[in-house]
Amino acid sequence: MTGGRAKIAEALRLLLRDREFNAITTARIAETSGMSEALLYRYFGDKRGLLHQVLSDFLKDYLDDLEQELEKVKGTVKKLKKIIRSHFHLFDTNRVLAKILLLEVRNYPGYFESESYGQVRRYSNMIMEVFRQGVSNGDIKKDISLPAFRNAMLGGIEHTCLPKIVFKKSFSPDVMTEELCKILFSGILY
Repeated sequence: MTGGRAKIAEALRLLLRDREFNAITTARIAETSGMSEALLYRYFGDKRGLLHQVLSDFLKDYLDDLEQELEKVKGTVKKLKKIIRSHFHLFDTNRVLAKILLLEVRNYPGYFESESYGQVRRYSNMIMEVFRQGVSNGDIKKDISLPAFRNAMLGGIEHTCLPKIVFKKSFSPDVMTEELCKILFSGILY
């Protein structure tokens, strides 16, 4: 993203640090970016389209990096721990993104047709592939429902982080990773 589009997207990211999405007006985004409201509508359709674009761009970069990091990791357990720790770390260090993903986008039907949801599906598929490899190489029990395990993993991460995000509390990604992995892995590993 370049030029005016990038300035508008950055303005929304800045404004989300201190305000809820619904409290941010397109006029305020335009003023903060130095661009016109007309350009916001031209580039993104509306404020929600801008939100989805900001989320999609960030998730794409995050997932590109995570895929490269996972290529260096050997073993199912280590890969799953890497994914879980990375997710906790992301939510700890990027509270704006966490707020967008956990609180802002999922309650609108348009989210499930957006590019940002496409990136979330990409992440889900990445996790499922690690699980499939784990079953294939004998690390994970064959009778485990992989979608159910993925949902428990992602739900565990999000449920653990949500109060920390909402109430602006600190947490340790390392401690949370160890606690969640201990619970999750005890039921799937040989």
